[in-house]
Amino acid sequence: MNNHAINNPNRVQSLSAPISSQYCNRGALTILFLFILLPLSAQISLNLSGDSPLRKLQMAEIAISNFYVDKVDETKLAEDAIKGMLKGLDPHSTYTNAKETKEMNEPLQGDFEGIGIQFNMIADTLVVIQPVVNGPSEKVGIVAGDRIVMVDDTLIAGVKMARTEIMKRLRGKKGTKVKIGIVRRGVKNKLNFIVTRAKIPIHTLNASYMIRPGIGYIRLESFGAKTYDEFMSAVDSLKQKGMTNLILDLQDNGGGYLQSAVQIANEFLCDNDMIVYTEGRRVARQEFKARGNGKLQNIGVYVLVNELSASAAEIVSGALMDNDRAVVIGRRTFGKGLVQRPFNLPDGSMIRLTVAHYYIPSGRCIQKPYKKGDQEDYAMDLEKRLKHGELTNPDSIHFDDSLKYYTVRKHRLVYGGGGIMPDYFVPLDTMKFTRYHRQLAVKNIIMDAYLRYVDTNRKSLRAKYTAFDAFVKSYEVPENLIQNIVAEGKKQKIEPTDDAERERTIAYIKLQIKSLVARDIWNMNEYFRIWNEESDIVKKALEVVGKPLPN
Repeated sequence: MNNHAINNPNRVQSLSAPISSQYCNRGALTILFLFILLPLSAQISLNLSGDSPLRKLQMAEIAISNFYVDKVDETKLAEDAIKGMLKGLDPHSTYTNAKETKEMNEPLQGDFEGIGIQFNMIADTLVVIQPVVNGPSEKVGIVAGDRIVMVDDTLIAGVKMARTEIMKRLRGKKGTKVKIGIVRRGVKNKLNFIVTRAKIPIHTLNASYMIRPGIGYIRLESFGAKTYDEFMSAVDSLKQKGMTNLILDLQDNGGGYLQSAVQIANEFLCDNDMIVYTEGRRVARQEFKARGNGKLQNIGVYVLVNELSASAAEIVSGALMDNDRAVVIGRRTFGKGLVQRPFNLPDGSMIRLTVAHYYIPSGRCIQKPYKKGDQEDYAMDLEKRLKHGELTNPDSIHFDDSLKYYTVRKHRLVYGGGGIMPDYFVPLDTMKFTRYHRQLAVKNIIMDAYLRYVDTNRKSLRAKYTAFDAFVKSYEVPENLIQNIVAEGKKQKIEPTDDAERERTIAYIKLQIKSLVARDIWNMNEYFRIWNEESDIVKKALEVVGKPLPN
C-alpha cells in the first residue's frame, strides 16, 4: 500500500477521558493480513490459446525480437509493454524495475545498509550534516561539517557526480568496508577513515514531546515496518510525563504499510470496532477490526491532516473519525483509497496492481475520482484544489447528497467522494507562503545560504546553546544571513512585489532557519518544537483540546 468542514464547536459530544472510557463495548475480533504473496506463476494460470490476448502479445514480441531491422533490447520491450498496459488503468497501478523496487521498499522496511550519515550537497561537495548516533561513521570519528571528497580512491567532490551515484558508492552490504577521504575545517591535510558498513535504522517518527502540560505530540512521517514500535515507545514515554490528550500529526504523511496503520488505529479503538475493509472485483471482502487491547482507549486524540496526507494516514484518520474517536483538524486529505497488490517478477522487478478499494467504517471510500488512463489530470489535482479555492476556503467545496454518510456512534454527517474532510478546517495561509518565498525556495537560495551559514558556525552554535530552552529564548537569525538571501534573490531577478510581501517572507524565512538550526544542533524533535509554535493547524488543535466532538 504504498495511501464537511464541520466547524461548530458548540454542537458537541465530549472527547475527554471520561467519555473515552465509556466509549468501548468489549467483544471478540481478529486483525487480518491483507495479502499472502506467492510467486506470480503460482497466482495466475496463463491462457496462451490461439485467440488469447496474451498469445497475441507474445507473438508481437517474437516478431520484433527476431525480425526487426535493428537489434532490440528484449527486456526493455517487455518493460515498455507492461507500462503500456498499466498506463490505461488507474493512477496507482505501476511497474518498477529491480533497482527501483529495492529503492522504493527501503524507506518502509525500517533500515538500510551503509555508513550512517545525514548529508547535503554544498557546491558539488558532500557535507555531513549529522552522523547517525552510534552508527559506523560516528564510531570512527567522522563529525558534522566534514566534507567527503573521496570514496575508495574515487574523487566525488567538484566533479558534478549525481547524488544517486554518490549514495551508491557509500552504501553496501553490512560488514563490507569503504575508504572515506575527508576534508575538515581547521585541519590542513585530508583525513582518511575506514568505515565498516552496518544496518542503519530509518525512523518514521519525526517528533515526540509534551507540547503543553497534559498534551502529548507525535508526528509520523510515514507508516513503515517499525513505525508501530516507535509509536508505542513514544506513547509510553509521554504517558509517564502525564499525557492525557494526544495530538497525532499526520500532515504530509504519504502512507506506507497497512499493517502499521491498523496496529496504530487499534490502540485507540474498542473491541470489534471496524478500522478499514477492502473490496474488489476478484478480491473477497477483507475486514480489519480492533482487538480491544489498545493502550490509548482513554486518551483524547486530535489528528492533524492536510492535502498531502494519504493512504495509510487516511485509514488512521478516517477510522478514528468514523468511530467518533478523534477530532480531525486541517485540510481535506489526498484521497488515495486504492489497494495495490505487489506481484514480484523473477528478475526482482514488481508490478503493483490495484485490486480493491479501501472503505472506512462509515462505508465511504477514501479514493478520489479519476479517469482511467489520464495520469496528468490526476497529478494536477492539488493544483486544481488551490486554484478552485479549496485549500483556503472550505465553502468552495460542494458535496453531492448521494455522498452522505454517518459516523458509527454519534451519527454525525460526513461525506464521501475522496479523502477525509476534517472536523475543523484550517485554511492554507497564502500570506505566509508568498510568491516571493516560493521563488526563492525553487531556486534553492534559502537552503544554499543556510547550509553555508551552519557549516561555518556549527561548532560555535553547539558550544553556545547547550540547552534547548535557552536557544528558543535567545537565538536570533543573523541579519547578514537574511541580507545574503535577499541579495542572491535580487541577483537572480527574484524580488518582492512590495514591502509587505518582503516582511512576511523574511519572517517566514527566519522561522524556517531557526527550526533548521535547532535540527542541526539537536534533531528533528527540536525542529518541530519550534516550527509547531507557528503552525496554524497545530494552534487549532491546541485550541480545541478538551472540547467535545463537533456535530
